[in-house]
Amino acid sequence: MSAAILCVGKMKDKAYREMADEYLKRLGRYGKYEEIEIPDLPEPAGNSPALEEQVKTREGEALLGKIRPGDRVIAMTIEGKQRSSEELAKHLEELRTGGVSRVVFVIGGSLGLGSNVLARADEELSMSRMTFPHRLARVMLLEQLYRAEKINAGERYHK
Repeated sequence: MSAAILCVGKMKDKAYREMADEYLKRLGRYGKYEEIEIPDLPEPAGNSPALEEQVKTREGEALLGKIRPGDRVIAMTIEGKQRSSEELAKHLEELRTGGVSRVVFVIGGSLGLGSNVLARADEELSMSRMTFPHRLARVMLLEQLYRAEKINAGERYHK
C-alpha cells in the first residue's frame, strides 16, 4: 500500500521541512509515501463566509485533481474520528489487507477543507479537538504514520 499526504500550501519553515523529510525517509522502508503540495490561495479580506467558501472550493478543486478514482481518501478534520496510535495502525492494516492500494490523507489550508473535498472523503480523521498550525499537523501525521508502520511490523517504538 502506498500513501500520500496531500496538503494545501508549501512548507517553507526549514525546521519543519527537515522533520517532515526525516519521517518520509523513514517511511520509505515500509512502502511508497509521498507528500503532495498544492498552492494555497490568499484569504479573502474581511470575514465573509461566502468568500471563504469560494477559496476552500477552489483549493478543493486543486486537491481533488491529485486524487485518483481508487484512492481511499482520509480528510484530516477537527470533527473527524480520533484514534489512538494502535487503532490507527490496525485501521491502516485493515485497509492494506482489504485491497486498498493508496491512501490519501488530505490537510486543508488555513480555512479548512471545502465541502467538495469532504464529499469525496471516505472518512475523516482528527488528531485532536485542538487546532494546530498546518506545518505541525503535517509533521505529526507523518510521525503517526511512521509509528503505525512500526507497530504493524512488530517493531519497538518508543512510547
